[in-house]
Amino acid sequence: MRPPEVALAAALVALAAVFGGAAAAFPAALTLERALPHRGVPAEHLRERDRARHKGRGLLGGGPAVAGVVDFPVEGSANPYMVGLYFTRVKLGNPAKEYFVQIDTGSDILWVACSPCTGCPTSSGLNIQLEFFNPDSSSTSSRIPCSDDRCTAALQTGEALCQPSDSPSSPCGYTFTYGDGSGTSGYYVSDTMYFDTVMGNEQTANSSASVVFGCSNSQSGDLMKTDRAVDGIFGFGQHELSVISQLYSLGVSPKTFSHCLKGSDNGGGILVLGEIVEPGLVFTPLVPSQPHYNLYLESIAVSGQKLPIDSSLFATSNTQGTIVDSGTTLVYLVDGAYDPFISAIAAAVSPSVRSVVSKGTQCFVTSGSVDSSFPTATLYFKGGVAMTVKPENYLLQQATSDNNVLWCIGWQRSQGITILGDLVLKEKIFVYDLGNMRMGWADYDCSLSVNVTSSSGKNQYVNTGQFDVNGSPRHYSGLVPTGVAVALVHMLIFGAIFSR
Repeated sequence: MRPPEVALAAALVALAAVFGGAAAAFPAALTLERALPHRGVPAEHLRERDRARHKGRGLLGGGPAVAGVVDFPVEGSANPYMVGLYFTRVKLGNPAKEYFVQIDTGSDILWVACSPCTGCPTSSGLNIQLEFFNPDSSSTSSRIPCSDDRCTAALQTGEALCQPSDSPSSPCGYTFTYGDGSGTSGYYVSDTMYFDTVMGNEQTANSSASVVFGCSNSQSGDLMKTDRAVDGIFGFGQHELSVISQLYSLGVSPKTFSHCLKGSDNGGGILVLGEIVEPGLVFTPLVPSQPHYNLYLESIAVSGQKLPIDSSLFATSNTQGTIVDSGTTLVYLVDGAYDPFISAIAAAVSPSVRSVVSKGTQCFVTSGSVDSSFPTATLYFKGGVAMTVKPENYLLQQATSDNNVLWCIGWQRSQGITILGDLVLKEKIFVYDLGNMRMGWADYDCSLSVNVTSSSGKNQYVNTGQFDVNGSPRHYSGLVPTGVAVALVHMLIFGAIFSR
């Protein structure tokens, strides 16, 4: 049964049928959990990937002195047809090994694939070398038993498993299951994490701390696929077992983290445990006592005109609200706000833009620049705080023919929860100030360096993070897909459209 949202796949296939009859040439569907298809594959599968992750994660004050700002490299990109995820690298164990992990503000736990592992990928289409953590090979590793207080806390949040029949010394386990049937399971270990700390004198020091993380020894379903495989997931949530919370409690880093994700196909960006300082930053409060980073979204405007949307649609409850989630590729807008938003965009495009609607999906054809052809939208949050949404934050480029480009709305309809994913997060500084329960943002060129402050108030100069631990350059080498079949469909669609 087709999901309630109408796929961009339907739009492209219908366009091909109406204008050129190229539906048969459209590539086979790929359903990936934490990896995204190549350019031209329909957004239906991007939504399925996001929806599976949301189900698996429940989506549809004072402290010790800090030591400095922890800096992580960022690779990957927001382009759903190139990479569609951002990831970083962490060093764990003794002797230390490096692991590639997806950056995910919608979950809490850091976990990596462990040896032995059933169903874990051994290679990746991202041109990265996958590693397996082996606690028996690390001299500083120890398994977390069910009797450990940290396991008890994780049991309360549903992030740990211990059976009543287990002995106190039994390992503290976990199982994360996703909506498409894929999942991962394993047990918690404690070991050394190594990272770069930027000190007050603007010097970078090699630091380490003992943290608890997940050791996955089983993966199933689409998590077994190699197309966009990484070593694990780096959850940046607020719970006690998140690395953010652990490093803060150890006095290693502040109770604040920030990111700035590049929007180009080459991707990359900045990720620091600390507060990026930028004059244009605006802050709005986080909704308290929520498992995710919920905001008080109040209204939406297009070209400066607020839309007729009932603000109660954005109120936070168990079934609705607005969440910021770097682990989601697209943007999901609550049902009652979706149609007014799409209609306002279509009504405000340049007269030279041709509107193409098929099966409820709004697409456009233009030869002009995206910024001059499409309107800017604005999201308004509590306190009158505004977030600018440029055309590239709500459009996906689907095809090109000569100077003409086919753009389709990348925002999807949601049945309750509004989720701000990478499509809108890119090319913005985001600051998660957990100590003051607020979030800030500003438009920014994320290829530039930034100033970062810890709670000491001293500013540090941080580069883009595109380096490895020894300081040598290391650039992500992404795939450049676009199959002949996809290109054929695009040419047939455009040939039919522009021959009219």
